[in-house]
Amino acid sequence: MAGIHLLDRCICDAYPGFATEADVRAFEQTPYGERIAAQSTYEAIQLGAAHDPEAPAIQFLPNADPAEAPAVISHRAFIDGVTQAANMFHALGVGSDDVVSFLLPLVPEAFITLFGAEAAGIANPVNPLLEPHQIAEILEAAQTRVLVALGPMPGTDIWQKVEALRPQLKHLKAIVQVYGPGDPGNGIHSFAELIKQQPTDRLVSGRTISSDQIAAYFHTGGTTGTPKLVRHTHGNQVYQAWACNLMLKSSAGRNLLFGMPLFHVGGSLTQALAALAGGNCLVVLSPAGWRNPASVANIWRLVERFKPEVLASVPTVLAATLGIPPGNADLSSLRYAAGGGSAIPVAVGKALQEKFDLPVVEVYGMTETCGVHTLAHGERPIRLGSVGLPLPYSRVRIVEPDPDGKGARDCAVGEIGVVVMAGPGVFGGYLNDAHNQGAFVDGDWVNSGDLGRLDDDGFLWITGRAKDLVIRGGHNIDPGPVEDIMFQHPAVGFAAVVGQPDAYAGELPVGYVQLKPGAQVVPGELEAWVRERTPERAAVPVQIIPIDPMPLTGVGKVFKPKLRWDAATRVFNGVLAPLREKGIDCKVDVRPHGSHGSVATVTLAGVAEDERKAIAEEVDTLLSPFVIRHEVEFA
Repeated sequence: MAGIHLLDRCICDAYPGFATEADVRAFEQTPYGERIAAQSTYEAIQLGAAHDPEAPAIQFLPNADPAEAPAVISHRAFIDGVTQAANMFHALGVGSDDVVSFLLPLVPEAFITLFGAEAAGIANPVNPLLEPHQIAEILEAAQTRVLVALGPMPGTDIWQKVEALRPQLKHLKAIVQVYGPGDPGNGIHSFAELIKQQPTDRLVSGRTISSDQIAAYFHTGGTTGTPKLVRHTHGNQVYQAWACNLMLKSSAGRNLLFGMPLFHVGGSLTQALAALAGGNCLVVLSPAGWRNPASVANIWRLVERFKPEVLASVPTVLAATLGIPPGNADLSSLRYAAGGGSAIPVAVGKALQEKFDLPVVEVYGMTETCGVHTLAHGERPIRLGSVGLPLPYSRVRIVEPDPDGKGARDCAVGEIGVVVMAGPGVFGGYLNDAHNQGAFVDGDWVNSGDLGRLDDDGFLWITGRAKDLVIRGGHNIDPGPVEDIMFQHPAVGFAAVVGQPDAYAGELPVGYVQLKPGAQVVPGELEAWVRERTPERAAVPVQIIPIDPMPLTGVGKVFKPKLRWDAATRVFNGVLAPLREKGIDCKVDVRPHGSHGSVATVTLAGVAEDERKAIAEEVDTLLSPFVIRHEVEFA
């Protein structure tokens, strides 16, 4: 009989405690391989379904409205659908090494497609909001054999994109259309018609899936750059579900408000797979998920109706919920709030704790770790601003790498270096071997590209990025292609894009240019130039700032940290404008810091001694929504 943790053979009717590091090490004395009860995602979902087959696995709310009747899919019906989907793909010629890509919003068929594709071959979920040429590049790099896509529907252009990119897909054998009649003579099949022909009681292929077989590809590296395809094994993904249920002490029959996209590991694995394998239910908040304004507007009524234990999303969504009055809604089911994808501003974390009396679980990981690798949790002191401790059987080091990709040395406690990670969730490499150059340190420690430090108790603090990605509300933006467009302007000599701090999105892209000698541009000219040529709207810089000279390194490369400090200084100067209106001389200087990566020093002059405490508190209030730390000095 299964214990409380459906994926763990050794845990019985109560979860272990992890109040100390010694507790974790004692738990790890049992080898992970002896614990894990599923070798594949298909087997994990079977275990979740077997606990209570008639309980709901998915409740789909088309309009994110708590008053509407959801479409309900039981665990039995869901695993039957996954089995049928796997058999459907097998009938279309998909073998264990073939790829099923999909372009779908958050409809129930998307979840069935994801895990059915993994049971038949390799799933490749793709962001349908990308431009056709970007999607085509991802699909072709994956050698897509079958493409599942939303049919023609008002309010979405997914099908138009499919028609535009189809001629570029050399390996494509079939298209399966969700919510469409299909066109079999043209290689387009109806999902509904095709899947109902398949049995639900077995995999027709007879496939036995081992933990080391590839389950999925996930594209990463920024939506405007050349994508990298991350290869996940079934073992990688099952570990994510096992670890999340373990650390959050999940028990079957709980609801989770779900609005994350399935092309993101946070949605597909940390939330969807973990919930389904744990016998829980996904309350899907419309096809657009959290992007539907109604999802946030109705948040507290949704909590009251579906009684989730966790409020989990990206930091921008958590911040937005703070602006929604709860009224008299019953929120007593909530045990904690959780967020990841980008840093949770300390002010947002404090507000959630104070307003709703909820501990805030901040997580850290990446596509290459299948999602969460470290997290804060309630059994240890939650340190706002820290991303917590490694999951059991996972490890984190802070290193100063050498040019050969080996750890030249481990950094001392409190010393900033590059964050590298190892454990059962860490992938084995990118599909294109060229992308693996520099991806690992000391063999199997993945190089995060992030800068961080470990404190005396082993808590991880992310202090910056060694790589240049701008993370806008959890959305990765590669500056390179945008910089290329800026360079194409005849007046531009040097160009760079960095992230400027933003209280809502975490970061926004901002451009810097050094014009060629004698060149001139009119206000807004460069912004319009980039906007017209950048396919991804989120990547368009919010402003482009002329600078002369552009800061350069000793070898002539743009020194981006100085630009990030300048961008932060400009933002903070704007935010502190109310102090200047009171006649206070206020200066901001953002510079590197030994423990925090960067720190903003606010120097105030002309403030009477008896007013200093109140003015310092006003500065704290104005700057607390930002991730960058700040200090106040009086001149």
